[in-house]
Amino acid sequence: MSAKKKTNPSKAAKIREFSPGDIQVELGKVRQELLDLRLRNATGQLAGENPLRLRTLRRQAARLITVAAQKKSATAATA
Repeated sequence: MSAKKKTNPSKAAKIREFSPGDIQVELGKVRQELLDLRLRNATGQLAGENPLRLRTLRRQAARLITVAAQKKSATAATA
């Protein structure tokens, strides 16, 4: 039997409360931090830090992009 992970709806729910502009600002911050961590990982400078932060940031960026797309499609459907 494989145990499925439960998703944490509170993370996406918090993001859904953001305005579209706030989502874009947060996405920019996450992408910048992800770029920085990738560069430090490639040069071997990430050794003392938590390498799982890369995965966490990738997932956070995906959540932000998903919610932004949902909001965009919702506004297009109502117009």
